[in-house]
Amino acid sequence: MAELNTGDGGGGKGGKVRSKKQNSKVDLTAMVDLAFLLITFFMLTTTLSKPQSMSLGLPDKNEDDKEVDIKVDENRTLTVMMGADNKLVFYMGLLNTPIAGPKDIAYGKDGIRKELLKRKQEVLAYSTAKGKPDQGMIVIIKPSKKSNYKNVIDILDEMAISNVPTYTIVNDFSPEETKLLEGK
Repeated sequence: MAELNTGDGGGGKGGKVRSKKQNSKVDLTAMVDLAFLLITFFMLTTTLSKPQSMSLGLPDKNEDDKEVDIKVDENRTLTVMMGADNKLVFYMGLLNTPIAGPKDIAYGKDGIRKELLKRKQEVLAYSTAKGKPDQGMIVIIKPSKKSNYKNVIDILDEMAISNVPTYTIVNDFSPEETKLLEGK
């Protein structure tokens, strides 16, 4: 509420009557109350952004289970090896008899994503020719001890973007793969 303070209208000595300057005082209590009510309202009605996460299927830690090797068609497998300094090497099939690669490649849409989409189409054509169109590409991701966490997340993002449903992270390298990754 606004309130005006007025004094008595004249001076005490008679003579000229001068008007005093009026002091104005504005009460801001109502505006502060309204501001806090609005802040409270918007805090309670706003939905906070939910963290986005990627679902991963992790194996059980059951010690009693025996490891069973599964035979996979090498025409469907793509291996991606990650090294130090953002180095990325891929090959399709087996390293001894590769279908494509081994080749150094970059991260991103013009690098590994383009290659994944291309190989995915080839695997789809191969599986359809074999009479099993529901079998897709399998990607084996092999981060080395020198690769960093960001690169692993980047390659997992590429799997999601490229819509590759079957991939695994493996940390065992053959001696040939180690030599290939180190560039020797």
